[in-house]
Amino acid sequence: MKNVIKKGIVGTLVLFMLTGCGGVPELKDGSDLLFTMDDINLTVDDFYEELKDNYGTYELINKIDEMLLNEVYETTDDMDEEITAQITTLQSQFGSDFEDAIYYYYGVSTEADLYDYIEMSYKRDLATQDYAETLITDEDIEDYYETTTIGDIKASHILITSNATDDMTDDEKAAAEEEAYNTAVEIIEKLDDGEDFATLAEEYSEDSSASDGGNLGYFNRGDMVEEFEDAAIALEVGEYTEEPVETEYGYHIILKTDQKDKPELEDVKDDIKDTLVSDLIDNTSNIQVYAMEWIREEHNLQIYDSELKIRYDHYMNEQKES
Repeated sequence: MKNVIKKGIVGTLVLFMLTGCGGVPELKDGSDLLFTMDDINLTVDDFYEELKDNYGTYELINKIDEMLLNEVYETTDDMDEEITAQITTLQSQFGSDFEDAIYYYYGVSTEADLYDYIEMSYKRDLATQDYAETLITDEDIEDYYETTTIGDIKASHILITSNATDDMTDDEKAAAEEEAYNTAVEIIEKLDDGEDFATLAEEYSEDSSASDGGNLGYFNRGDMVEEFEDAAIALEVGEYTEEPVETEYGYHIILKTDQKDKPELEDVKDDIKDTLVSDLIDNTSNIQVYAMEWIREEHNLQIYDSELKIRYDHYMNEQKES
C-alpha cells in the first residue's frame, strides 16, 4: 500500500507545483498556497519538504531508474510477450484474488502497475548484465580458458536408483540407499572381471540411455550435474569410475569413451565471457546495486537538491555494504 500511496502523493505534488504559477493564491512572502482551512494553511514548499523528508530518496531513485531504463532499454516484443505471459500466469494462479495478491506480493494495485513493475525488473537485469560485462577482462577469459575449458567429452553410464520413498522411515530410506550403492559396487566388480559395459548398462541401468548401452553422447561443462561432470572429466578415455558416483539422480558408473581436442580460444571467447558474467551475477548478492549506480553515472546523473543528494549517497553506501 505504501508504494501506491507514495505514487499518488508525488503525482499530486507535481500537479500542484505545475499549476502553482497560475491562479494559485500566494502568501505575502510569495509562497504558493496548497490549501487553506479556517486559520490553517499549507504551502507547496512546505508540502514538498515534508514529502522529501519522508519519501524523497525512495521516490527519487525510482523515478531516475524508470526514466533512465526506459531510455536505454527498449521494451521489445519478446519482453512484452514474457511480461504478459507472467501476468496471465498470475491471473490464472490467483483468480478472483489477483488484485489482493499483487498488492501483497508486489505492492501494486492494478494490472498496468504490475506490468510496469515487471518491466523495470527486466530492465534492471539488463543493466546488471551490461555492468557485469564491464568487469570481465581479457585476462579473466584467458585464465578460464587455460584452467577450465575442455574439449567435448563422450561418455556412457549405468544409473542405479534407490527405491526410497517419502513415506519410509529414516532407517528404511538408509537401507534402500545402501542397497542401491551396493548394486552399483557389484556392477563395478563385474566390469573389473571383464564384463562388457554396454551389456551391463542394458541389464541394470535405470536410465533411458540403457537401451543404447548407456551412451550419453558428447557433452561439456554445464551440461551435466556437477558430481557427474567432475568424475567424467577426471577419467582418461577408456576408463570407468572405480567407485559409484552419487548425484541427485542416484549412483552412476561412468565410462569415458572419447574426448575431443580443446577448441581455440578465439572460437570460445564469447561463450567464456557469458559464463563468467553469469557466474559473477549469480555469486554477487548486491551486484544490481552497483549496476544501477554505474548506469546512472554513465548517463551523468546530477542531483541538485543538496539534501536529497546527501540522502542518496547515504542510501547507496548502505545498500553496497549490506
